[in-house]
Amino acid sequence: MITAVETSTAQAGLSRRQALQVSGAAVLAASALASATGASAQEDPHAGHEHHAEMHGAEGHASSQHRALIEAAQKCVASAEACVPHCLGLIAKGDTSLAECLESVLAMSPVCTAVVRVASLQATRLKELVKVCGDICADCEKACRKHAEHHEVCKACADSCAAFTKEAKKLSDA
Repeated sequence: MITAVETSTAQAGLSRRQALQVSGAAVLAASALASATGASAQEDPHAGHEHHAEMHGAEGHASSQHRALIEAAQKCVASAEACVPHCLGLIAKGDTSLAECLESVLAMSPVCTAVVRVASLQATRLKELVKVCGDICADCEKACRKHAEHHEVCKACADSCAAFTKEAKKLSDA
């Protein structure tokens, strides 16, 4: 039995192996995005406790000296949420020009999600993780920038990656 994915990838000129790689990467990205957004939807078990305000700040989020870095990483994840279905939709229609863009976004999103968590914890290996994530975001920006004139989601993703790379450099220079 031929699946819809096999039909659309055959029409797009992708090999079965490439189609499986893209599909597998898409499943991993969707899982990472779901866990990132699901975590924020849960209630804080410490809300209402006396120490809540000093531990979590006025916004209810973990206070951190890395607020700008965290926000930049969150924007990258949000742009990936728009970019992945956009790329998959075009690839399914036979436009394989966004395959590199999709691959780079699928690599970027889970690493940016990890940066959000590690920076919120102010973990000891944050600088190393941010360096790797900055490199991945630079690659993603380069791939997305190629399509920025024709696809607004690609421009948004490239811009968010550029902003993260800027924040990452600040940390490495500190």
